[in-house]
Amino acid sequence: MSSPSSTKPDPSSAAPLTGDGGTAAPAGKVKLPPVVWLLGAITFIMGTSEFVVSGLLPEISGALGVSVSSAGMLITAFAVGMMIGAPMMSIATRRLPRRSALVAALLVFAAGHVVSALSSSLGLALVGRVAAALGNGTFWAVGAVVATAAAGPAASTRATGVMVGGITLANIVGVPLGTAAGQLGGWQAPFWMLAALAVAAAVVVARQLPADTTRADTSLRAETAALKHPRLWLVYLAIALIQAGIMGAYSYVAPLLTERAGVATAVVPLAMLGFGIGALAGTTVGGRLGDRRPYTTLIPATAVTAAILGAITLWATNSVVAVVLVVLLGAAGFANNPIVVGEVVRIAGAGRSVPMALTTSAFQVGIATGSWLGGIALTSSLGLKGPSLTGFAFALAALLPLGLLAASHRKAESARS
Repeated sequence: MSSPSSTKPDPSSAAPLTGDGGTAAPAGKVKLPPVVWLLGAITFIMGTSEFVVSGLLPEISGALGVSVSSAGMLITAFAVGMMIGAPMMSIATRRLPRRSALVAALLVFAAGHVVSALSSSLGLALVGRVAAALGNGTFWAVGAVVATAAAGPAASTRATGVMVGGITLANIVGVPLGTAAGQLGGWQAPFWMLAALAVAAAVVVARQLPADTTRADTSLRAETAALKHPRLWLVYLAIALIQAGIMGAYSYVAPLLTERAGVATAVVPLAMLGFGIGALAGTTVGGRLGDRRPYTTLIPATAVTAAILGAITLWATNSVVAVVLVVLLGAAGFANNPIVVGEVVRIAGAGRSVPMALTTSAFQVGIATGSWLGGIALTSSLGLKGPSLTGFAFALAALLPLGLLAASHRKAESARS
């Protein structure tokens, strides 16, 4: 880790770069400590909370007496809370012991779900979602630093990958189970379950995380100095556009499948399970290919994502075709995630909480923008084609910053050789 006065990441903490900006494989694998896997398990809870609403929009809109697009604001509100909360809490919790900050984050997260579950109006449900998002943002701001510090420089990217993997697993298991629970027991059921799991996680963190886990030896000046890299902001822009493309369509996957493709309501959780399995496959393949060749993996994956969104817009009128396209969207879209997070670590340096918090914000900017504009498109004359068409436009736009990043890499490599 670089000294507090450093303005650039310490080169010794990063693996050697390959020609495409990737890293060479480490000489040996470092075993990740148990705390990393604990934090990864908690991100499963967080990821389930964020995406489970997508499968319950018809139930929520009916129970609260609002339109489906208005109910979609629950997704947008959570994303906005994360977008603001992650960097804000990264700075606000700098003086707190990490164990205390993580326990507090989980309790706030649980309280937000209780508020939402008790809501009889959209307004109160939105308040609960924002509170839960702030807890989630705090967890990511502190947890990412705890995980990378515990793993050490040689395995910090792998530790981050475990946390991201928790979200991917949430799409495979948590979201479909939560959707099914909401359909069978009322839309509040998964909110109560998530609140209980968060409280249980807080107890485990309080017992398992060392009490002397204090803040890393890095100044706020060093944290913000890492943000001066122009390439970092191009990565943030690419993250936001890619996520807006995916979530512009996926936020409204339930009405897409049931109303446009004629899929039975009971099949929606299975389709979301397929999306999650596709996301896991994409994350795995993207992580392996993108480690050495990030941009020659990112650009094709993003182009394929745009093509799939275009196909959903044109041809998702058949139940089988629609479900297959949703699964492929998860595979192509999520192939990008481990690569862009790895690029942030390489550019800003491992263990930087503020750049990592802004990475979370970039994801949430995309999720909020995509779900918001997708909802607007849904209520426009485009109807059920609107969300996927909105996603298609965002995915195409993401190719611009990715192209600039790839070009700057080639230019840097040419100057170096």
